[in-house]
Amino acid sequence: MSFKANKFPVVVAAKSISDASKTSTFPPDPNSSESTISTVQREIQENGGEAKSVQVDTRDFASVTNMVDSTVKSYGRLDVIVYNSGAIWWSSVEKTPMKRFLLMQQVNVEGLYGTVQAALPHFKKSNWKARIIVVSPPIYSRFFRGKTAYAMGKVAMSVLTKGLAMDWIREGKREMAITSIWPAATIFSDAILAMLRAPAEEVNGCLELDEDFLRKKGVSDFSQYSLVPGANPRRIMPAQLPDLTVAEQNDEGRRVDSTELRRGSKI
Repeated sequence: MSFKANKFPVVVAAKSISDASKTSTFPPDPNSSESTISTVQREIQENGGEAKSVQVDTRDFASVTNMVDSTVKSYGRLDVIVYNSGAIWWSSVEKTPMKRFLLMQQVNVEGLYGTVQAALPHFKKSNWKARIIVVSPPIYSRFFRGKTAYAMGKVAMSVLTKGLAMDWIREGKREMAITSIWPAATIFSDAILAMLRAPAEEVNGCLELDEDFLRKKGVSDFSQYSLVPGANPRRIMPAQLPDLTVAEQNDEGRRVDSTELRRGSKI
């Protein structure tokens, strides 16, 4: 699978839209309120790419389904999903009200699960050849500190990455891969492109840090990513992450499938 920016259309989706022709400066500051999926679409098009913007509320499964279906209607297929939506609130459990907790679970966990569910029928039609990239972290205890409610949702996203990857392996879908990526440095896009170019079996189910993944792919000079020339910023992530596998990793025992159980039940 080969990905080149000038050959593949991009659909950008988010909740906020605007009139991209009316920004005070273009392209707008990405951190300003003028930066929306509408201005991103315009920026891609003005640089020779093909793009479409679709408004979506990831808390609403019908909205998510419409986003996926309209993408396929426009371009005939769906090859890659990058799930970057996120709600954030970093505080202790005591200082995280239920309203904030529910918002994070709806956007981070339910939104991702809904996007996967909406995409699966289209993946099936394309003979199971696609990739999903999820912005979620490796799982380690320090990540929970001071932001437990947020971490609960983000770790759940990583669990989906691991679990769906194992589903696909067991089902023989060898050209499907879902991979999680988490920022250790400001090199997100290059790391994602490297993941998409890698063989599916190399990245399926992996929870990766952007810089570490690029190092594994042979990148050694990261000076181009320095915002301050000559600076060597402190690493914010652990140098070594825990291995979640166990000795009985491949022993499924007597596997239970709730869909099969329900077929034999009157419930």
